Amino acid sequence: MADSPDPETIAAATNPTWERVLLARHPKRPHSADYISRVFTGFSELHGDRFFGDDAAVMGGFAFLDARPVMVIGQEKGRDTKQKLHRNFGMPKPEGYRKALRLMRLAEKFQRPIVTFLDTVGAYPGIDAEERGQAEAIANNLREMSRLGVPVVTVVIGEGGSGGALGLGIANRVYMLENAYYSVISPESCAAIIYRDSGRAAEAAQALRLTAQDLERLQLIDGIIEEPAEGAQTDPNRAAEFVKETIQRAVAELAPLTSKELIDDRYNKFRRMGNFFAEGQGA
Repeated sequence: MADSPDPETIAAATNPTWERVLLARHPKRPHSADYISRVFTGFSELHGDRFFGDDAAVMGGFAFLDARPVMVIGQEKGRDTKQKLHRNFGMPKPEGYRKALRLMRLAEKFQRPIVTFLDTVGAYPGIDAEERGQAEAIANNLREMSRLGVPVVTVVIGEGGSGGALGLGIANRVYMLENAYYSVISPESCAAIIYRDSGRAAEAAQALRLTAQDLERLQLIDGIIEEPAEGAQTDPNRAAEFVKETIQRAVAELAPLTSKELIDDRYNKFRRMGNFFAEGQGA
């Protein structure tokens, strides 16, 4: 007798949103390190936050986008068990966000565009991270990224989990891969809070409107990056080509802007989010 399908497979078959969530979590989906090695050349990784230590969940350094020098920073989950433990499953601690901010300030000093890759279920919620100022580190990144006088381009390549992702996501241009998601909370946590049942995660995912298609419709992102059929994991090289083309186009558009224009552009972008007017009201 054939094995009956698991509940996740059944939910994905009837819920396209949940199917995209599962694809964003696919164990063979390309991670930041995969895109960095395929999109950029001459990557020179930099380590440490100069306060506490080095967080392997965040990797970054100078690289070249063709002939253009840039700073690239990404959240990295790791591939096998040893790497996942080393990378803390892609959940950054305060030193990860402080390292990222140190690298961004370095990029600003040398007038290099910044590219960030978001792929985390969320910031690490452990006691040690809270003791070292997790919330303060993320909040400080949000403030300081809004003030950077160089182009900032962000790509959500897998999971975009809450403030853990947003801590590297205050950018002039924000793009999402076709099967990525970006949400204030994970579907499981949302279901546990709203429905008192984490098993209803697929239902919560639909309500959260967390897909690239939903967020583009809500004007919260600037565009969707196409993936190979059945997901980026089926052809990482082609997926990287699509990502590279998008980043090149975005950096070229932003390069002529002055520091003030870049800051104003970024500020206005996020100020517009969530604005609406009832019928009959003036703008």
